[in-house]
Amino acid sequence: MASRTMSVSSLASAAFASFPRPRPPPPSLRILGLHVAPGSRFRASPLSTTAAAASTDGDADGVDTVEQLLVTRPASSGKGRIDRLMKLQRRADGDSPGGAGRRWFPYLDAFRAAGDVELTSREVVEVLEPHILEARRERIRRAVENRSYSVCLVVEGLSDFGNVSAAFRSADALGVQSVHVISCDNKRYRDNRHVSMGAEKWLDIELWNSTAECFEALKRRGYCIATTYLGTDSVVSVYDMDWSHPTAIVVGNELMGISDDALKLSDLHCSVPMKGMVDSFNVSVAAGILMHHAVCDRVSRLGHHGDLLPEENRILLAEFYLRHRESTASIVHEYAKRKAGNFMDKL
Repeated sequence: MASRTMSVSSLASAAFASFPRPRPPPPSLRILGLHVAPGSRFRASPLSTTAAAASTDGDADGVDTVEQLLVTRPASSGKGRIDRLMKLQRRADGDSPGGAGRRWFPYLDAFRAAGDVELTSREVVEVLEPHILEARRERIRRAVENRSYSVCLVVEGLSDFGNVSAAFRSADALGVQSVHVISCDNKRYRDNRHVSMGAEKWLDIELWNSTAECFEALKRRGYCIATTYLGTDSVVSVYDMDWSHPTAIVVGNELMGISDDALKLSDLHCSVPMKGMVDSFNVSVAAGILMHHAVCDRVSRLGHHGDLLPEENRILLAEFYLRHRESTASIVHEYAKRKAGNFMDKL
C-alpha cells in the first residue's frame, strides 16, 4: 500500500475543510453587547461582551451545585463538568516537573483524543489556531503569559457561593490559575455568571471533601500554606511575606472564619492589617486583596508574575484553546482520526 506523509497543517486542512471559519459578530452587536436567542426578540445582556461570548461557548449547562460543577463522575453517569473543563492529561500529586525544587505545574504534554490517539500540545495549537479569531487568540496568549501556579487560592467552607464566584473572577483577572474549593456540607452553589463573568471556565478548579485532604495534596505539590487569621498569636502581615515562593492562600467561612483544622495544619497564619473600627473584610474582598498583593510583591521581587516556562506556556495555551468552545475538542478528535488513518495507510 502506498505510503503518504502529511504535515499537521495538511492533515488539519483535509479533516476540517467542512468546518466553518469563525466570523465576528455584526458591529452593532459587538458595540451594544446584545444577543439573540432563536425565535426571540433582541434583549439587552447583563453581561459584558466578553462574558456574553463565554456564555455561548458551552458554559451554560444547568449545573448548580459544587459537586455537579467540579466532581469527576463515574463513567456510567457521564462526565462531570470538571472533566470537560480540564482537557489535557494531568500529572500525579508530588510528581514535580523537572524534579525536586521546581514549582508545581499540573499538565502533561499530552491530549488523549479519539481512538486513544495521543497528541502533543504543539499539535493541538497548530490544529486549532485557524479556527479561532485572531483577536481571541491574542487575548488567550496574553492571559497565558501572565498565568502562574506559584500562588493558588483555597476557599474553605464558604456558605455564600456568590463569594466563591467573585473570588474566581479576581483569581482570573490577577493570573492566579489554580483555585481549590473545600466543600461546605454540600451547600448549593449557583454559577453566578453575573458575578464570576465566566471566569471559572479559564481556571483550574479542584474540589476537596476535607481541609486535611486539600492541604496534604498542596504540600505534596510544594506549597507553603498560609491561612488568613485575625488572632494575635504568631500572625505575619501579608506585607512581610515573600510571595516569590509557592504559596497557597486560604480564606475561610464568612461567619466562623478559618477552621481549627486549617489553623493547625497550615504552615503560617497571616493577616491584612486593618485600621478601621471593624476588623473584617468581606471574604471575597479579602481574597482579592491577598491575591493582588501577592502579584504585586512577585512583580517587585521578580519583575513579573507569570512564570511559566516556554513548554508550560505552550501546554497551557493548548489547554485554553481546547476550552475555547465545546466544538474545539471535536475538531481535534477529527484530526486525531485522520492522523490514525494516515498512520494505518503507511503500514
